[in-house]
Amino acid sequence: MTRVSFDVTKGEIVSVIGPNGAGKTTVLNMISGFYHPDSGRIVLEGRDVTDVAPSRIAELGVARTFQNIALFRGMTVLDNLMLGRHVHMKSGVLSSFVYWGLAQKEEVRHRKRVEDIIDFLKIQDLRRRPTGSLAYGLQKRVELGRALALDPKVLLLDEPMGGMNQEEKEDMARFILDVNEEWGTTIILIEHDMGVVMDISDRVAVLDMGQKIADGSPDEVRANPAVIKAYLGDTKGGAREARRG
Repeated sequence: MTRVSFDVTKGEIVSVIGPNGAGKTTVLNMISGFYHPDSGRIVLEGRDVTDVAPSRIAELGVARTFQNIALFRGMTVLDNLMLGRHVHMKSGVLSSFVYWGLAQKEEVRHRKRVEDIIDFLKIQDLRRRPTGSLAYGLQKRVELGRALALDPKVLLLDEPMGGMNQEEKEDMARFILDVNEEWGTTIILIEHDMGVVMDISDRVAVLDMGQKIADGSPDEVRANPAVIKAYLGDTKGGAREARRG
């Protein structure tokens, strides 16, 4: 990863696109603290968080989803979302779940927030279902819910629509827009569906071989010759299918 630099303004939806191996997920891993860059800085609201641990990054308001669903499949939808509240639980996850008497007020408050998210994502009928029993698209929605349960300032979404059918993609796109518009959440999105990217993004950053080759509005990026050659297709060969990565 070399010479990758971009700014995200509060309240924006910024998509990061590029071919397989371009470094998209690596960027999210660095922002969320799973990787630390050899050089350069990562700054959140004016604070240098380059070497901060993932747990602390989460406490500072950065939540993420993953390419591969990372839910606890044997736990219910409700309990998976409650785990997303862990950074806000002063009494700790264990006491909140097991020792009702020690954390009753806190439990009620966090449960109310989780129920609001369940309503927002329209999964009310699934709250008591084991997550592993749900269809893939619904599991993706639950994973979004768990990230939202952190009440993030910045939401990192790594292929939230991967493996979905068209109807599921449209639902997810609507939820992402609503999170941004209603809650003011800043969103950094990796997604291979160019229709979705161009429809919902304020800006698009394009990576290729570990370098940023474009950064601008969807219309600017769509017309950029370097992007057309590296990712969207080329003028002689026509559009290439996006390579997954």
